[in-house]
Amino acid sequence: MDTHAGMSIVTLKGQVVIPFWMRRRLGLKKGTRVCWTARESELILRPMTRDYFERMAGSLKSSGRLSKRLLKERSEERARENFK
Repeated sequence: MDTHAGMSIVTLKGQVVIPFWMRRRLGLKKGTRVCWTARESELILRPMTRDYFERMAGSLKSSGRLSKRLLKERSEERARENFK
């Protein structure tokens, strides 16, 4: 596994700048959607690019359960935000 590290500072608004060399390496361009995952003390960022979906295609044989769960979670999240 090829690993490279970088460092950024979190702004007052919670924003983080991804260094240019890392954006270029991962193919991150303006408008690229990303997925954040928190695992113990790690924060994992995955670009949701065509490449990512092609690699993941067929790896989760869940008969649509995963999609339904994600849609339910997003719906609940929207409801919580609208409630605030």
